[in-house]
Amino acid sequence: MTNYNKREFGSKGEELAVNFLTKLGYEIIEQNYHFGHGEIDIIAKDVKKNHLVFVEVKSRKNDEFGPPELAVTPSKQRQLRKIASAYLYEKEISDIDCRMDVIAIEFQHKPPLINHIENAF
Repeated sequence: MTNYNKREFGSKGEELAVNFLTKLGYEIIEQNYHFGHGEIDIIAKDVKKNHLVFVEVKSRKNDEFGPPELAVTPSKQRQLRKIASAYLYEKEISDIDCRMDVIAIEFQHKPPLINHIENAF
C-alpha cells in the first residue's frame, strides 16, 4: 500500500467518524490539529456533556492485526495527551472538562463497524 493510499484510507475513516459524531450531536471544532510531529484527528465538543473531546480515529481493512483500537498504544496515548495540552494552551482554554475518545472503524464489515470508546484513556 502506498503512502497516498494510506492517507486516503485514513481520510475516509476520519470522514465517517466526523459524520458519526455529528449525528450524535457533537460540534466539530477542528480536524487534523498538528503540533510538533503529531496530530489529533478530531477535536469536538460533546454539547450534551459540555466536554471538549480529543478524538483519535483508527481504521482497519481487516482484522489481521487485531481490532483498530489496539493501535492506540501507551506511547501514542502520551503523544495525544501532549498535543491536547498544547491545543489547550495555544487556544487559552482552561474552563471546560476534556476527555480522550477513540473511534475504531472496521471496514471489513458492510456497512463499516464503528466503535466509539468514550474516555478511552
